[in-house]
Amino acid sequence: MNQKENYFIFILLLLPFCSLAQGTYVPLDREIYHIIERFQVKYGNKVPELHTGIRPYRRLDVAKLAEEAHWNQNDLSEADKFNKEYLLNDNWDYTTREARHTGKPLLNYFFRNKADLFHVDDQDYSLRVNPVLQFQVGKDSDTEGSRYINTRGVQVEGNINNRLGFYTFLADNQARFPGYVEERVARDTIVPNEGYFKPFKTTGYDFITARGYINYGLSKNINVQFGHDKNFIGNGYRSLVLSDYSAPYFFLKLNTKIWRLHYMNLFSEMSSDFEFRDQLFPKKYFAYHHLSLNITPNINVGLFESVIFARGKGRFELQYLNPIIFYRSVEQQLGSNDNSLLGFDFKANILRTAQVYGQFMLDEFLLSEVRAGNGWWANKQSFQLGAKYFDVAGIPNLDAQGEFNFIRPYTYQHEDQFTNYQHYRQPLAHPMGANLYEFIGILRYQPTGRLFLTGKAFYTKQGVDADSANWGSNVLKSYNQHPYPSPNLQEYGHTVAGRNATNLLHLDLTASWQLRHNMFIDVKQIIRKRESELATLNNNASFTSVSFRWNIPQRLQEF
Repeated sequence: MNQKENYFIFILLLLPFCSLAQGTYVPLDREIYHIIERFQVKYGNKVPELHTGIRPYRRLDVAKLAEEAHWNQNDLSEADKFNKEYLLNDNWDYTTREARHTGKPLLNYFFRNKADLFHVDDQDYSLRVNPVLQFQVGKDSDTEGSRYINTRGVQVEGNINNRLGFYTFLADNQARFPGYVEERVARDTIVPNEGYFKPFKTTGYDFITARGYINYGLSKNINVQFGHDKNFIGNGYRSLVLSDYSAPYFFLKLNTKIWRLHYMNLFSEMSSDFEFRDQLFPKKYFAYHHLSLNITPNINVGLFESVIFARGKGRFELQYLNPIIFYRSVEQQLGSNDNSLLGFDFKANILRTAQVYGQFMLDEFLLSEVRAGNGWWANKQSFQLGAKYFDVAGIPNLDAQGEFNFIRPYTYQHEDQFTNYQHYRQPLAHPMGANLYEFIGILRYQPTGRLFLTGKAFYTKQGVDADSANWGSNVLKSYNQHPYPSPNLQEYGHTVAGRNATNLLHLDLTASWQLRHNMFIDVKQIIRKRESELATLNNNASFTSVSFRWNIPQRLQEF
């Protein structure tokens, strides 16, 4: 019996005890989640069950937050009133008010509310069906010919008898990417954010994006989710433990909410490698748990731990299913050399106008070596510190965010692809890997309800790997391959960006206009400047694009 059959049997055993559905989740989307986080800072003390460091968010919690904003409507700007209505429309099946009707349905069946092409709202079930479209065309200074993305698909979600929530997203894509993305594809032999792909024409890529899950409410406080999707941990723009950069993965997730606590357990099956061959790709497994505590309505702290491992013939290590144990102790008792990480995160909302947040992660370290300060290669840690400021200088809907990320060399690397911190040849945490420090600045302005203006600046200094040398930046490499300048391994002297220092400035200016619910026109300008001690990496480039998208977030390639 294989692992997927075991997961399925486990779900079936839980079914008789299901008593309360927890619904579906708001799909991960940077811009929509910014709106949610803005309302959470202003009104989140009234919705304590929304722990923003664990994403995606339940539609039920977001609907409660939007309704709280509705009851404070006199305090809202015109843009916030628009955003509040957007969230209420988008989560209509979880609000206490009736679904918004357009008044002019198409052929009596379509567009009967503002959010969906087609929907059914019955006493025993609900169903929402929406098209997924994205057409982007652009010009890149580094490549010849146009760059484009052509995506067509469908999104379906709903619930049955208020006991079973379900969601699916399926899209077919053809794309030609700008030059800097082509570099990443060539290095890692994978399309960023995606799984299996095929060449398309001469320089393009053809791939399918598929996500889906079912969600059961075991009780008022516990629900279980089962499917293929992504997760994101933290309140920052980046995550140092689990981001949404890699391809979707197969998982079983339990969420428990009691008092001020949110405890999440995640058990995932991942792919350790990918090749263009007709074969079963090798498997690895990921177990993660996160305990989030609201100390006060405005202060939250979280503790997390994860382990990545593999066993012969694709077996899952059953001892890691224990939801309330220290994974490192299990690893030691098993005599294994699995890859464990642990850390904490925090956030504090300040006067309904600002938020400070952070994250700290330990991969491996020896306290004596840390104190010595000699740059021992196996001292592998990372940390993040950031702040958000809403309505800057009293200007409504002018929001700023600043963030600093620091990741030591060889962090996330391990002995081989079965235990390193990647899935489908893509980092699970920071998309650029490790051996870096990064400054991020973001300014968002929404002068009217439908117009969104965003400027982002990323400055990254990274010690990149050259040819076969491993200086600790690429998660895909083995830490056993760190440089041999002498008969012995170079144990010391490893500082962040200490070798092959490469400075990258990535600027992104985007203007988006919302034509109707979840339908956008985007105009984007990307400017990149890269200077390196390795002359072959020096590069200046720009990319200009226009896109139409419907029920799909922007495809962000910020690395």
